[in-house]
Amino acid sequence: MKYIIFFSYLAVMNIIGFAIMGIDKKKAKNNKWRIKESTLFLISFIGGSLGTWLGMYAFRHKTKHIYFVIGMPLILVLHIAVIVFLFSKGFFADLF
Repeated sequence: MKYIIFFSYLAVMNIIGFAIMGIDKKKAKNNKWRIKESTLFLISFIGGSLGTWLGMYAFRHKTKHIYFVIGMPLILVLHIAVIVFLFSKGFFADLF
């Protein structure tokens, strides 16, 4: 059960991460109010790193900002390391 909640949370956060990159890109094109960069990083950090990283390249948004080009993949690597750690400690033992 715990893994269902965990992976559902990650799925929702990554959908949100992908969507906010698209929304911010659309707002940028239309010269409208923008989503703060700190909010984009926050969504990435709390679980949406894959979605925001994919959204960066799908929408070609923030790809010229070095702190996004380096920061988003680093957060993703951190998340992968946490998941590997949790697997190694048996957190998902009842998954298989």
